[in-house]
Amino acid sequence: MLTDEEILAQVPRARRAAKLEAEREPRARGARYDRKSGRVEVELTNGYSFAFPVDVAQGLRGATAGELEAIEIELDGEGLHWERLDADLLVPDLLRGVFGSRRWMSEVGRTLGRVRSEAKANAARINGRKGGRPRGTSRTARASGAQHRRTQD
Repeated sequence: MLTDEEILAQVPRARRAAKLEAEREPRARGARYDRKSGRVEVELTNGYSFAFPVDVAQGLRGATAGELEAIEIELDGEGLHWERLDADLLVPDLLRGVFGSRRWMSEVGRTLGRVRSEAKANAARINGRKGGRPRGTSRTARASGAQHRRTQD
């Protein structure tokens, strides 16, 4: 177990490490909800910014504009928090395209996969001209639930 003196001696080194980490990884400097676009816009400490639609973020879908506008920046810029919604999102995760738990992201993928768009319709037409969707390998067939019978000798 460390003594108080040993702990106090490590504080300056820990502060330097935290400062280096903050400089290396961008953090939120500001965040706002844009009613017109329906997106949360995040300004980062490195001068860049990004935005994401609220419908893809866990805890934000279905919220009112007033609830979405009440964004707090927490964890020294690593987190975004909506008190009234009890929702929290981490900036490093958002930058990697992760907008919630694994289960949430799976549901978002299923929902977005069902969306019909002109781009998807064009891709289907082009695929059709090439002979349709490529056949799956036996590995993908097994993953999709197809069963292979073993021949008896």
